[in-house]
Amino acid sequence: MAWITKPSATTSIPRRSEPYATEAIKGRWEKEIVANYATRQGALMPILHEIQHEYRCVPLQAMVEIAAFLHITPAEVLDTVTFYDEYTLEARGACTIGVCQSIACEFCGHQAIIDRVRERLGIEVGETTADGKFTLIAMECLGSCDTAPVALCNSKLHEGLTVAGIDRVLDEVCRGTGSSCCGGKGGH
Repeated sequence: MAWITKPSATTSIPRRSEPYATEAIKGRWEKEIVANYATRQGALMPILHEIQHEYRCVPLQAMVEIAAFLHITPAEVLDTVTFYDEYTLEARGACTIGVCQSIACEFCGHQAIIDRVRERLGIEVGETTADGKFTLIAMECLGSCDTAPVALCNSKLHEGLTVAGIDRVLDEVCRGTGSSCCGGKGGH
């Protein structure tokens, strides 16, 4: 397998007119996040979590701004974003459904849960519905092996799932979003 290199020195970063890290946001990060860590770099993941939650991804412009704020390189921010499944460069749906695929969840039937979500939403793992409302991801251990199989629906953990249980979760989410993509096979 060969590594495909990208011309990073000449790559253009899409920019919006308003910065992600405004002066007000940087002031709040300084007081509420950076102050809790021995080094500025320690604040990287909590800041990335905030950006990911707000924008459903971590835009390249935001990474450059965060790097400048924390006095680290943009490469260090990008390395973190691309290492952890929590973060993504592509926008996820308003509701991200993450099904645990650890050994405990695998043994307890996680595949049936994934298959049901795929069937209901009409998407594959790693995809987002056409309306941008849902993303399905497979996640590594969610730390709840004793209640496997489990899934995160945004940040809410659902334990001891069955196919009927994931149907109830999807029905609840769909009622809250008014989405038609939860009605049956694909729906969008």
